[in-house]
Amino acid sequence: MRGLAKLTARYSSTLLCTLLVFAAPAHADEMRIGFVNAERIMQEATFAKAASTKLEQEFAKRKKELDDMRARLQSTSDKYDKDAPLLTDSDRIKRQREMVDMERDLERKQREAQEDYNQRRNEELAMVNDRVRKAINQIATSEKYDIVLEEALALYLSQRVDITDKVLKALNK
Repeated sequence: MRGLAKLTARYSSTLLCTLLVFAAPAHADEMRIGFVNAERIMQEATFAKAASTKLEQEFAKRKKELDDMRARLQSTSDKYDKDAPLLTDSDRIKRQREMVDMERDLERKQREAQEDYNQRRNEELAMVNDRVRKAINQIATSEKYDIVLEEALALYLSQRVDITDKVLKALNK
């Protein structure tokens, strides 16, 4: 019963907020609502593209190292497959261990590189998001918007309230 009460209270507060925002008060024409297409901003904002390019360049060396390791492992494996019938049991076991060690090392380095990349990507995204929020807040304040929402939350979006172009223009100055 308590779970139902919490659930009802939760949906009631959501419904209340929705009604407050979209209810038609006497001064409804005075309320200004704006929407922003965050995905488009991330794709079109100059500094967001620059951040993406910076990350690619930063991790290009590690990517090449991993590609080289993969190629060496593949070459070693191909050579083993070709030589296997001629190898003694001890040589076969030795080469298999070497390949297992190479594969383990490659997997470890791939995992480390992916973790490092994710961490750096999150840092760059945080800086981008901070700058985007500042631009949105500046536009919302200067143009007296009451609410600015992200487009992904909207069920319907009129181009009249889409301020993405304004945000992009502010960001690309």
